[in-house]
Amino acid sequence: MGISSRSATAIHALTMLARWGDRSLTSAEIADSLASNPVLVRRILGGLRDADLVRSTEGRGGGWSLARPAREITLYDAYAAVEAGPVLSRHAHPPSAECEVGRHMQGLLEVEFCDAQRAMEERLRRTSIAHMLRRVLDAERELGLRKR
Repeated sequence: MGISSRSATAIHALTMLARWGDRSLTSAEIADSLASNPVLVRRILGGLRDADLVRSTEGRGGGWSLARPAREITLYDAYAAVEAGPVLSRHAHPPSAECEVGRHMQGLLEVEFCDAQRAMEERLRRTSIAHMLRRVLDAERELGLRKR
């Protein structure tokens, strides 16, 4: 299946919420940062809510906020909340059993692809939303220094 843009959108939204953690953000505010559609953002936020990463409040002053501290939310949490299926696609149909390559390729690729999936997931588990926010703020500070 492969990773869709849902993971990037989810991580972006979570980092936005961490940045303005003292107040809720509307899906329109998050969508503005993404240069996207609020309806799409609400769908992603719904998946994050189902995974207990964000919460929503209705009414005046309502919006979205993190459900737990940013340091406790990893990129893997965001990925797992919004993606379905393996990252690397398998054969669309079984290869030929009559071919020496075809007979073995599915099994060999399965091992490689599973190892790659585990490595990616482990890497995503090592980075928190708080870390992403620190990197954003560092990059913004550096940009400000270069503009002077």
